[in-house]
Amino acid sequence: MEDNLELLKTLTLKNEKKIIFLVIDGLGGATEPSTGKTELEVAVHPNLDKLASESLCGLAVPVDFGITPGSGPGHLSLFGYDPVKYLIGRGVLEVLGLGMELTENDLAFRGNFATIDSNGIITDRRAGRIPTEETVRLVGKIQKNISRIDNVEILLKPGKEHRFAGVFRHPDLVENITENDPHKEGNKPHKIQPTVDTVQAKFTTEVVNKFIEEVARLLKDEPKANYVLLRGFAKFPNMPKMQEVYKLTPAAIAVYPMYKGLAQVVGMQVIHGCETIQDEVNKLKELFTQPYDFYYLHIKDTDKLGEDGNFDGKVKKIEEIDKIIPEILSLQPDVLVVTGDHSTPAVNKGHSWHPVPVALWSKNPPTPRNNVKMFTEQEFSRGMLGIVHMTKILPLAMAYAGKLDKYGA
Repeated sequence: MEDNLELLKTLTLKNEKKIIFLVIDGLGGATEPSTGKTELEVAVHPNLDKLASESLCGLAVPVDFGITPGSGPGHLSLFGYDPVKYLIGRGVLEVLGLGMELTENDLAFRGNFATIDSNGIITDRRAGRIPTEETVRLVGKIQKNISRIDNVEILLKPGKEHRFAGVFRHPDLVENITENDPHKEGNKPHKIQPTVDTVQAKFTTEVVNKFIEEVARLLKDEPKANYVLLRGFAKFPNMPKMQEVYKLTPAAIAVYPMYKGLAQVVGMQVIHGCETIQDEVNKLKELFTQPYDFYYLHIKDTDKLGEDGNFDGKVKKIEEIDKIIPEILSLQPDVLVVTGDHSTPAVNKGHSWHPVPVALWSKNPPTPRNNVKMFTEQEFSRGMLGIVHMTKILPLAMAYAGKLDKYGA
C-alpha cells in the first residue's frame, strides 16, 4: 500500500459533479453453518442486485489481508487515507461526534457502561444495552460527583445506548496508556498501564485508574451499569483535510457520534438531526441541491446486528436498506458507491478480516457491464474491480466524476 495523497493533490479538479458514498457499516458477512450462506446471500435485495449489474464491482481490503479493522481505520481507508499512517484514536472520534471541544491539553476517550459481579468479573460489556436516557442519568451522576482528580479536569457526555465519551484535561496527559476493556465477558477488567516509561505516562495512568475506581464506588448499587470500560485514549490528530487533498466540499450524514467525529477530523461538514435511516435519506435529499459535491451517508444497524450475532436481524436490515436505493438514485448522482467500512459477520459476533463488497455506479461515463448479477460476496469476487485496497475506492470514484487530471505528459 502506498500513500498517494501528495500526488492526488496535484491531480484533483473541482467540478459540480456529485458523489455519494453509502456506507453500510459491517456490510460483509461470512458463511453461517446451518444455511451455508452469508447474510447478503440470504437477503432479498432486488434494488442492490440491479445496481450491482450496472456497477464496477469487487471486494475491498480495508487495512491488509488477514487484518481485522476497527471502524476508524476502515473509514479512513474508505476516504483514501492510509489507515496505518493516519491512525486516529477512537476516543477523539466519539468526543468530536458528541459535539465536545478538544484542546491540546485534552486526552479523549470513549466508554461503555458495563455490568460486573461481586467477584469482579464482567458479565456484560454493554450493561444490557441500557437505553440512552439511562446513560444520560448515569453520566450526570458521575459528573456531579467526580469533576476533578489530581488537578485534572474531567468532562463527560452521554452517547447512544450504553456508550459515553469524555476528556481528561491537563497539560501533562499523554495517550501512551493501555485500556481496561478485556473485550470478552467472563474476564476481570484490566488495570490501566503505561506503554512508555515516562513521568507523563505514569501520571496519566494514575489519574485514569483513580477515575475508574471512584466511578465503580459511585455506581456499585446500580442494577446493571455498575462499572465503566474505557478505550480509545487519544490526543487530537493532525491530518490533511479532504478539501485540501481532493478539492471536495464534503457533507456527512450519520446518526452515531463516532462517525460524525471521524467525518469532522477529515474536514467534512457534519449534518445533525437524524435518528433513523429514513431521516438520513430525507436529509440527503434536502442537501442535494446545496453546493456539496461529496455525501457520506452512514448506516450503523447492520454492524450492530452482526456484533450481536443476529444473523436474521442483519438479513432483514439489509432488505430494509435495499428499499432506499431507488430514492438515492432518483437524485441522479454522478457517482454512487455502496460498500462498508469492514465486515461484521453474525457468525463472528464482531468485526472480521473478510474483504468488503463494493459497487461503484457511474452515470456518465457509465461503469462497464460485467457478469455480476447479485449483490453478494461470491458474485463480487468475479467483478471487474477484483480485490482492491479500500484506499483506492475514492480516487476511482473521483475519476468517474471527472475530478482527476491526467498524470504526466
